[in-house]
Amino acid sequence: MNEKEKKEYLHKFDNQLHLLGRITAAISVILMVATPLVIAQMYGVSISGSGFLNGFLKVGVIYIPVAIVEFLVYAPMLGTGGSYLSFLTGNVTNLKIPCAMNARDIAKTTQGTVEDEIVSTLSVATSALVTMVILFLGVLLLVPLTPILQNPVLEPAFNNVVPALFGALGCKYFAKSWKLTAIPLLSMILLCVLVPAMIDQTSILLLPAGGMALAIGFFMYKKGIL
Repeated sequence: MNEKEKKEYLHKFDNQLHLLGRITAAISVILMVATPLVIAQMYGVSISGSGFLNGFLKVGVIYIPVAIVEFLVYAPMLGTGGSYLSFLTGNVTNLKIPCAMNARDIAKTTQGTVEDEIVSTLSVATSALVTMVILFLGVLLLVPLTPILQNPVLEPAFNNVVPALFGALGCKYFAKSWKLTAIPLLSMILLCVLVPAMIDQTSILLLPAGGMALAIGFFMYKKGIL
């Protein structure tokens, strides 16, 4: 296969990924919207249009900006196939991103390449399958595991799984580019210390932190530091 045929094949493959991703995303949205409508129909409950709009606006004002920010930040990290799978199956921050980044490090692929796209997609798909198996086992073992899960000694550990995961994962990348990450990292830490309520708004904080990192990176590139 020559270079031209390879580009055509990859372009066709990418288009097929987008087509399949859009179809599955559309089906998932229809199913999610249809579920409450079907339940309401079964129990003879009428849905108030004003009540629906009011509830949607209260939730949307928070989650729509978060969704936009997460898409802009996570899609370049996950690639085409990985993005569709991640946003469809969920657990993007605490499972899919770490799996994709760890798989990339193991395979030693470069972000943005075809190899990285394949590795990312396979890692996210594997993560989704493993998650479903774990959830299935969790449902079966929920009753016998309840005393362990509700143990007050273990509760702090369960509440800090995500911070511990991203702390360990992020430390490696921060150490690699400490000149680039020091100011955004210290700024976000200081902000969360001074305003504890911002700890629950980490998705929104990605935007100013990413903006600072981009600005610092551009400045350092112009000065020849990077």
